[in-house]
Amino acid sequence: MQELHEAPLAPLTTFRLGGPAARLITATTDDEVVAAVQEADDAGTPLLLIGGGSNLVIADEGFTGTAVRIATSGFTLSGEHLELAAGENWSDAVARTVEAGLAGIECLAGIPGSAGATPVQNVGAYGQEVSSTITEVVAYDRRARETVTLPNAECGFSYRHSRFKADPSRYVVLRVRFLLEDAGGLSAPLKYAETARVLGVEPGERVAAATARETVLKLRAGKGMVLDPEDHDTWSAGSFFTNPVLDEADFAAFTERVAERLGADVAAPAFPAGEGRTKTSAAWLIDKAGFTKGYGSGPARISSKHTLALTNRGDATTADLLALAREVRDGVYEAFGVTLVNEPVTVGCSL
Repeated sequence: MQELHEAPLAPLTTFRLGGPAARLITATTDDEVVAAVQEADDAGTPLLLIGGGSNLVIADEGFTGTAVRIATSGFTLSGEHLELAAGENWSDAVARTVEAGLAGIECLAGIPGSAGATPVQNVGAYGQEVSSTITEVVAYDRRARETVTLPNAECGFSYRHSRFKADPSRYVVLRVRFLLEDAGGLSAPLKYAETARVLGVEPGERVAAATARETVLKLRAGKGMVLDPEDHDTWSAGSFFTNPVLDEADFAAFTERVAERLGADVAAPAFPAGEGRTKTSAAWLIDKAGFTKGYGSGPARISSKHTLALTNRGDATTADLLALAREVRDGVYEAFGVTLVNEPVTVGCSL
């Protein structure tokens, strides 16, 4: 376990933004993670957990409490059963499962961050969500002061949400267990239309899992969603806003606003999201509200590759980023009456 004081946090985030932590502990085992958390709780010290840093927006003033960087390692594959330590690099773990001939998370390739963050956000992309393969999450329960194992049914998974996100001060994810599929090297049935189209197959068909992974990586790279230290278009948290999910009344009002602004012949993207609920596209809303790729003249701008990514052009501050995020959020609301919600977690700041 390593302990530093007044430690820079910006290098630990994909935005490369934020001030220092009063105290930074790097924990390399589950026991060290639990011990650091317990110590902070006993002292009544504010606690910040850092994994891959791909979902964090930290205030320029930094963090006055104890930051615990979860740097645990562990990749255990037994047949179709996979266990990952929270600190394992997620994208690397996906690659290893594909190399082992297993399917179920191949379309989640290239997502930055650590394995422990995946159940918190119920990470998803290109037609897959981790909730479809997670069997159990091992976590430290700060309220009960014990390590617990929560089966999938008790994790409260929904679109970009979970029990862990709903009560972020309670659980510290230590390990995540998955059940994958041995499909003879083939992928899971493709659910995302863009992926299927690029591969020249119909949705529901399978392709080689390695091919599916490589295709997703290329699609993500084309949208600036694969980390590259030399490319400022990737200095982001990926998708900054979640896709709005609207009930029937809100969707009807939204449809009217679209017709008023863009014309009756324009249809907004719409996807079923459960009984009486419809999901639409945040990227589409942002673009149609006038915030196109590359929008902005300051050090924080919309990615030149994807409207859903807000980026640090190299010398931005968190204040710059949040000003841009507020401009986009407020502009979309003014245009369409839909409030966008940020996906990254804000620390010491807010929209």
